[in-house]
Amino acid sequence: MTSPGLFQRVLSTCKTIAVVGLSPDPERDSHEVARYMQTHGYRIVPINPNATEVLGERCYPSLTTAAAALALQGERIDMVDCFRRSTDIPPIADEAIAIGASCLWLQIGVVNETAVETARAAGLDVVMNRCLMVVHARL
Repeated sequence: MTSPGLFQRVLSTCKTIAVVGLSPDPERDSHEVARYMQTHGYRIVPINPNATEVLGERCYPSLTTAAAALALQGERIDMVDCFRRSTDIPPIADEAIAIGASCLWLQIGVVNETAVETARAAGLDVVMNRCLMVVHARL
């Protein structure tokens, strides 16, 4: 169970969100959630090797590539928000740890206990099986 205090802290400190699996299709949940967060002042960093730009932001093929590009601008990725299959999460969690993200957020339906344990052991805040947009709207 995730506490409301964790949600509050994460949403107030994580201002740059890499969205893994962000679709350029406005009908997809990933697009809707990212657009919502963007309109609420969060910087969105799209991670999708099959797109060049989403929501007016340059798209990156991986978290590592995105983190390196942001570092050149003196910026960092705070949160990694995942719209991928549960089985795809372990390497994404490893990459989130490697780039120094402070939070790994797994959207509704995305559940991977092994990846969650790995990320928590590395000191990341982790939210699993929750919609970022819904949680933000409630707070």
